[in-house]
Amino acid sequence: MATTTKGGDMKMKGFYRQKKGSGVSKSKKISASHGSLHLKDDFDKQEEILRQFDMNMAYGPCIGMNRLNRWERANKLGLNPPKEVERLVNAGGKVGVECLWDGRV
Repeated sequence: MATTTKGGDMKMKGFYRQKKGSGVSKSKKISASHGSLHLKDDFDKQEEILRQFDMNMAYGPCIGMNRLNRWERANKLGLNPPKEVERLVNAGGKVGVECLWDGRV
């Protein structure tokens, strides 16, 4: 059976003793973050319309086809896709022909 000396016993108690706070704890001030909560990407109105078309499953799946093909298919099926999408894709310019998910899925 192990015996402890008085000095060894005091060292063990000191080792396991928790430090006590100074009484009432003071709440730490939380500094205001200077970061922005701006979560919306900066897209122009045209790109936003095309992205909404890509995300709308009412016009059928968009994987594996470009926006114009999807618009034409939806039109043939009588799903009434927005004419604005056809106009934007046919106009070219800086708007993309490919679906939002092209190369991501």
